[in-house]
Amino acid sequence: MAADLSGAAAPADPDGPDAVRMSWNSWPRSKVEASKCVVPIAASISPLRHSPSLVLLPYAPLRCKPPCSAALNPFARVDFAAKIWICPLCFSRNHFPPHYAAISESNVPGELYQQCSTVEYAPDAAASSTPPPVFLFVVDTCVLEEELEFVKSAMRRAIGLLPDHALVGLVTFGTQVHLYELGFSDLSKIYVFRGTKEISKDQILDQLGLSGKGMRPAVPAGVVQSNGLHHPSGSVNRFLLPASDCEYTLNSLLDELQTDQWPVEAGKRAVRCTGVALGVAAGLLGACIPGTGARIIALVGGPCTEGPGMIVSKDLSEPVRSHKDLDKDAAPHFHKAVKFYDNIAKQLVNQGHVLDLFASALDQVGIAEMKVVVERTGGLVVLAESFGHPVFKDSFKRIFEGGEQSLGLSFNGTLEINCSKDIKIQGIIGPCTSLEKKGALCADTVVGQGNTTSWKMCGLDRTTSLTVFFDIAPSERSSQPGHPNPNLYIQFITNYQNPEGQRRMRITTITRKWVDSSANTEELVEGFDQETAAVVLARYISLKMEMEEEFDATRWLDRSLIRLCSRFGDYRKDDPASFTFHSNFSIFPQFIFNLRRSQFVQVFNNSPDETAYFRMLLNRESIMNSVVMIQPSLLSYSFNSPPAPALLDVASIAADRILLLDAYFSVVIFHGMTIAQWRNMGYQNQPEHQAFALLLQAPHDDAEMIVGGRFPVPRLVVCDQHGSQARFLLAKLNPSATYNSAHEVAPGSDIIFTDDVSFQVFCEHLRRLAVQS
Repeated sequence: MAADLSGAAAPADPDGPDAVRMSWNSWPRSKVEASKCVVPIAASISPLRHSPSLVLLPYAPLRCKPPCSAALNPFARVDFAAKIWICPLCFSRNHFPPHYAAISESNVPGELYQQCSTVEYAPDAAASSTPPPVFLFVVDTCVLEEELEFVKSAMRRAIGLLPDHALVGLVTFGTQVHLYELGFSDLSKIYVFRGTKEISKDQILDQLGLSGKGMRPAVPAGVVQSNGLHHPSGSVNRFLLPASDCEYTLNSLLDELQTDQWPVEAGKRAVRCTGVALGVAAGLLGACIPGTGARIIALVGGPCTEGPGMIVSKDLSEPVRSHKDLDKDAAPHFHKAVKFYDNIAKQLVNQGHVLDLFASALDQVGIAEMKVVVERTGGLVVLAESFGHPVFKDSFKRIFEGGEQSLGLSFNGTLEINCSKDIKIQGIIGPCTSLEKKGALCADTVVGQGNTTSWKMCGLDRTTSLTVFFDIAPSERSSQPGHPNPNLYIQFITNYQNPEGQRRMRITTITRKWVDSSANTEELVEGFDQETAAVVLARYISLKMEMEEEFDATRWLDRSLIRLCSRFGDYRKDDPASFTFHSNFSIFPQFIFNLRRSQFVQVFNNSPDETAYFRMLLNRESIMNSVVMIQPSLLSYSFNSPPAPALLDVASIAADRILLLDAYFSVVIFHGMTIAQWRNMGYQNQPEHQAFALLLQAPHDDAEMIVGGRFPVPRLVVCDQHGSQARFLLAKLNPSATYNSAHEVAPGSDIIFTDDVSFQVFCEHLRRLAVQS
């Protein structure tokens, strides 16, 4: 088990054309054998990942008879003479409909091609009326003047980038909530809501004049009336206007917008009613445009101190809740706030709308409480220190940009999963909500959003990833030896509205093989994906840490790893030196070592908001990105060699090297002592030291590439050895040399002040425990 801590770059596209990765690519036949695998059997799927080879078919898919309802796919057996296809999932025989009459071995429809295991259907691509996307901005005005200026400039840029037909609305909040009627450009007309108590959706509609007997509360999707100011069905264009019509009005409102004018008493926090503001926004969208793609974009600059969703009192003597408070149940407002946001989540999911959260404050704003809404609606979340910080400014801009930079924001999605009969679905971890569609395929045990075969994703984009957990439940017939079908099949059906407003259906059908692992484990080992397995475990224990009190994640991980090594390692009993591991498991212990030390498991140094933020991103990112969150990658730049991956170890630090650490949430450029001295003396500006100038520039260019392709934009830290910000690098390195290690440290290298064990010591313990009889 060599200590390869390089975090080397992965091959071009490990996700393959289907964007599905599994912890195990060969599946054991029985429940008992599955439990011996230690790592859960799970699949990570990115339903909308961009693929250049994706085939678009201009008709509706052919479905198997209920209750199966799987779509025709390349794994179906086809009898061309009898015009029949046999579903690989349930073995039902289905007749081709009349419009498939011309089908033959030389004339096959697109969905039967072997390379089309993922296809997209656009049955009504020709339909002309597509509903416009809707962006309702909810802006916190209880911030410093300087912060509000940053918000205004970000908003102006966003409004300029929006498509002309996109509908836009504005809500601001501080002590009270202000909703602006944009269809009234002659003078600004504002509806004011008190921030002290929860307002029901009906009360909101009443106050806005959007309810009433016999009135139709909404215009039909995609229809915007140009004359309906007083007509009830013109409600949309009182509060939500096409960007092209209201750009001037909005910019004027932003010019006039001031920080919250209510005085803040000494020793008190500002009065901020975030919960009521989000309730008003959700109620307005529900009245005006239910069921069409809409996003509430909330820009929050501090904690909610009044009304529903409150996380701390106005009194500064009461600190904002910490992890310790939550563990001891000493956070008086926490459960009440979570319950309030849980109700808002249900309302938004019901309406098909998304909450995106941009939190920019030095203090906590309540992401831990709001997590339930953002995650269930598939919203985006960004946490920054200030609205002037590049992490906020660049991430906010990315939402509205088109072209290569576009996130491909899609709306109103549903995911349906069909699978072979011996498989049951436990649930999903990720940005979605269970639609509670129970059926024969639901497992008894639930992980995340379970008890269903169908999920709602109000918001999804090209990078959205979900983790599906499976259970093995063989029937009597299939568990007998010599079972005719060696393969299992799983089909993912994603319905969604693309950024242009068209409805699409993407269908991915995958196959894997059953193996009899009781006889030998070789085939199981061949199908193990250690990167996916590490991420699946990280997501699984993050969920357990939230759901189960007193759950000891470090101990659980250690025991799981020991069991895995005992089961799949090669060794002689009680001889640690004889232990060897198959290459498919070789870096798995290292992933677990880094996971134990990561911000997902060690929460003591982070606030509940930061922990919630890290976990939300871990749950929605691709496997490759999630691996970088768990185990950062390190590159080394020096005079005598090209940039190369370096060990994620304190021994990689040298006085004449520059290191580039990608820890996903931050990117660190670290200059060794000598390099920093030469730079401070200005050698890079002298023509004879051109090579030095190039060496200094190289990591900056590479860091720019990383930052440019990622959402949220990571924090860029540039630091020197022994400088105060060097901690961003040191915290992620393997402490092979510490203040109490006996061996000499190479000159120019560094030590880490920690009592943590190093990876080498970790592996020694692991070998000893794994081979115990």
